[in-house]
Amino acid sequence: MTRYRRRTLWLLLVLVASTIAVCVADARNGSGASKMTLGEAALLGTIEGLTEYLPVSSTGHLLVAQRAMGIGTATEEDKRAADAFAICIQAGAILAVLGLYFGRVRQMGRGLLGRDDDGRRLLVNLVAGFVPAAAVGLAFGDQVKEHLFGPWPVVLAWAIGGAAILFVAWRRDHAKERPPGLTLEAMTWRLALLIGLAQCIAMWPGVSRSLITIVGGVLVGLSLRAAIEFSFLLGLVTLGAATTHDAIRHGALMLETYSPAALFVGMTFAFVSAVLSVRWLVRYLQSHGLAIFGWYRLALAAVVTLLLVNGAL
Repeated sequence: MTRYRRRTLWLLLVLVASTIAVCVADARNGSGASKMTLGEAALLGTIEGLTEYLPVSSTGHLLVAQRAMGIGTATEEDKRAADAFAICIQAGAILAVLGLYFGRVRQMGRGLLGRDDDGRRLLVNLVAGFVPAAAVGLAFGDQVKEHLFGPWPVVLAWAIGGAAILFVAWRRDHAKERPPGLTLEAMTWRLALLIGLAQCIAMWPGVSRSLITIVGGVLVGLSLRAAIEFSFLLGLVTLGAATTHDAIRHGALMLETYSPAALFVGMTFAFVSAVLSVRWLVRYLQSHGLAIFGWYRLALAAVVTLLLVNGAL
């Protein structure tokens, strides 16, 4: 068994044990006021994990799924709690990628101690990529949630993102020469800053942070492999900060509305599905492009549009 598989198994066992413990405690306390069943929490966690690192927008999928389940639609407080739940269960997906790229995290730790030059450069690049999203998120995060966390903005973002993916794929297929691209070690902080600026666009639900950072990485000169790896590593920082921020601001309201058991179930299923999703994506993109995700986004936008127009969603 590889080290990654052992780490993944241990993380899974810890999450499952924590989930069982919280569910037992929740049952003993007789908490029946939760506005979300454990089955709904498991489904939302699965959706989060499967879509978080694919260029299809996990936030967009969760918003539409919650609307279809009638979650977070009753009052403004319910909506804030639902939005916080969708963000906080990202912790499961973060743990999955932390296990996959633990070697890089350890390398950055050595770099911080002055023992690894490549690790130090990677750490600097991640900071440069994170700063723009942190600044924009703190300044405009509430306005984004107020005006863009809805089904129609998500549908529009899916359609635009799908068209953008197909355009980039078409250009790559018709390019006379396809340069190999830079490795992660050859990346500079200026390129990382450009990717970080592009990542700010992903605050619009439906755009997809993975889409923006992978395509942005390729456009600034990284190889597809390096762009994917940097996107995942940048996600650890960006998603970790967003999860912590929302947990601090709305964690109490979220737990009052949905119960700790629902949160742990969502995180556990997000972890398991993210492990499967990330490993599939890395293998798939070794011999395929991003075009399939462009077609998926356009098809999904069309289906959700029909459901919204007919009042079925």
